[in-house]
Amino acid sequence: MIYLVIALKSEAQAFVDRYKLKKTKLGNFTLYFDEERFLIVSGIGIVNAREATQTLINYYDISDDDIYLNVGVCGASKEYKIGSLLEIGEVVHDGIIHPFKKDKQSIVCVDEAMSEAKYDLVDMESYGFLDAVSHSPVIKNFHILKVVSDHFEPEKVTKEFTKSLIFKAINDINKLIN
Repeated sequence: MIYLVIALKSEAQAFVDRYKLKKTKLGNFTLYFDEERFLIVSGIGIVNAREATQTLINYYDISDDDIYLNVGVCGASKEYKIGSLLEIGEVVHDGIIHPFKKDKQSIVCVDEAMSEAKYDLVDMESYGFLDAVSHSPVIKNFHILKVVSDHFEPEKVTKEFTKSLIFKAINDINKLIN
């Protein structure tokens, strides 16, 4: 089974449309599903991502074959092309580095959207997801995958643009996890 934790409905909508996922509720969260995947919409921020991920962990039996994914958009410096899919291997939060995969990108998890390029890559959920999965002794396979949406111009990122970025990345996401 594939478990996806996605912050925004516009990010989730690409998967919903592609796989014709059904909608339900799981606790306080919206859940989309089919026979192969569960997608939970966490809402923005570390706390929401942690709670949504933990809700999936608590509710479903986890097997060694299961894959947990945090998928979403991120802000990036201009060296990264808009639409680039990045596999994250290290999350920096509150100045603490949390490495979990060698030779992958490092992202800084921040509390609010950034309009200045203080870091190379930023998002607002990766640490919450990582915190939940790394404290679960049964989750063996997880990934944080981010699509570059802007160069520190969050006000330019629309719902439709976000959906299109994620939709274009779905095939590459599938290749990475298979």
